[in-house]
Amino acid sequence: MTIRFNRLARRFAAVVAVLAAGSAQAAITIDLSYVDTQGSAYTRFRNWVNQAVAGNPGYEFSATDAAMMARISGQANYCTLAVSMIETQVATAEARIAAGQNPAVASDSYLQAGPMIGDLALTYDWCAAQVSASQRTRWAAYAERTIANIWTPAQAQWGGRAASWSGWGTNDPANNYYYSFLRATMYWALASNSSTWMAFLQSQKLPPLQAYFALLVGGGSEEGTGYGTSHHKLFELYRVWRDSTGTNLATASPHLTDTISYWLHATVPTLNRFAPYGDQARNSNPEFYDYHRHLLLEARRMTGDAVARDLASWWLGNSSVPQMTSGFNLRDDLLPAGTAPAQAGGGAPLTYVASGIGHLFTRTAWNPAATWLTFSAGSYDQSHAHQDQGSFTLFSGNWLAVTENIWSHSGIQNGTEVHNLVRFVRNNANVRQREGTRSTMTVHQLGPAAGEVHVSGDLTAAYTAGAGVTAWTRRLDFTGSKLVVSDQFAVLSGTRAIFQLNTPVQPVVNGNEATAGSLKVRVLEPTQATLRVIDWRTQGSDFASGWKLEIEGAATNTGFIVELTTGEQIFKGSFESP
Repeated sequence: MTIRFNRLARRFAAVVAVLAAGSAQAAITIDLSYVDTQGSAYTRFRNWVNQAVAGNPGYEFSATDAAMMARISGQANYCTLAVSMIETQVATAEARIAAGQNPAVASDSYLQAGPMIGDLALTYDWCAAQVSASQRTRWAAYAERTIANIWTPAQAQWGGRAASWSGWGTNDPANNYYYSFLRATMYWALASNSSTWMAFLQSQKLPPLQAYFALLVGGGSEEGTGYGTSHHKLFELYRVWRDSTGTNLATASPHLTDTISYWLHATVPTLNRFAPYGDQARNSNPEFYDYHRHLLLEARRMTGDAVARDLASWWLGNSSVPQMTSGFNLRDDLLPAGTAPAQAGGGAPLTYVASGIGHLFTRTAWNPAATWLTFSAGSYDQSHAHQDQGSFTLFSGNWLAVTENIWSHSGIQNGTEVHNLVRFVRNNANVRQREGTRSTMTVHQLGPAAGEVHVSGDLTAAYTAGAGVTAWTRRLDFTGSKLVVSDQFAVLSGTRAIFQLNTPVQPVVNGNEATAGSLKVRVLEPTQATLRVIDWRTQGSDFASGWKLEIEGAATNTGFIVELTTGEQIFKGSFESP
């Protein structure tokens, strides 16, 4: 009882300190009652901020870190640091503007406007007592100009000098830039009590966001799993907006709650990697990082679904990132992870379909030794997404067949040549899958065997009419001991079809068979197939390792039957009819 009373007393003291500082009611309201000031996460965060106060800020330390510590503790020295940092940001921007240059906030199409103006707004509001009248005027002018420039790119200007820009992402709620722009606008609108920007958000920017995510049944992101982690900041905005205005954007659609299940199933059985959909620019190898943890923490905090909350807790308690690894993410770890259910996988089913984006996941069990499969047939509508419609990934203890992109240095190899699909070639050039298209996925049956799934995809829409591909369908029949991948296609004369399998180890060919580590491959049709092995290191300096097995038949070939075996499990590909 004494401990609980002391916690309440400290929180009350913090509130009193803020009121005494002159902020009768913060416009940016974030309910921090979840912070356990006796926990290790708080200790780590406090030490991180104290290090900065002592004059040794860590990499990417932010004014938000300092302002939040001030709000939690009620200690003014943290605000002193936050104000100093924002004054440096604004003064540096003013100097660049006076020199006829764009400030740093405008770089990379205003991508960093969210964190930069967010820092300013939180400090402007929560540390108001230490922000002078002249600073408030200057900071406000800088913030207003930044946000106006974002949303009216053709009229953008700095210091009266025209500074138009592309407007990239300003009207695309699927794009990670959009979330950064929302952050800047939302935080500043709340901090400045701007009825103009509040009305702008409520009438023009939040409705398209809500309408878009209502379409993404099953969760996830059309940008893939790399850039899709940007939802960790989007879900944080949901929380700030709810706490500040009472409007809960998270309940406008099932997307946030569904995304918990999406990431649970997109996680491989060993719980340390994930399905590598789309660009993987931060790390080509799809290993978990703080951003994934933050995403699940925010989703858990905002969902109203108790089952989903438990699933998030299970992932948070069992993944390879049990706590934040980078100092600048420590404040996110203050969110509670909850108690992980004892049941494997949190009791989730073995198969999951995110129909909105067109991803299917299945596994034979919720244990590290399970076999895991994912299949793509859905939307291809974002620049960070890949030409991977019809591709599959296979994992059992490690990658068996996976996109070559994860062994590239850049992590942005997006062509059909790097994915496990049928690649079509015309006039010695790969036939591209085109953006702005939607392939279709049909689930025919689930169960009764562990992870059993029967699904088909029509990938025809991914190709431009007349480009060489008239039709392509692929069906997967997975029973836990066998996977049958059924490929049928029709092409224009002169178009080649090549069955591709990208592997981490070198395939060794022997007639119509090949072995790649524990994976065995046997070509059943076409009977006169040619098997070739490609060393990806010979295909360009961007490729660090990896191999590809290509299987090709005669010009008249319209399908493949390829049998893949690993251990006791058999995986078979064919052109059986759906």
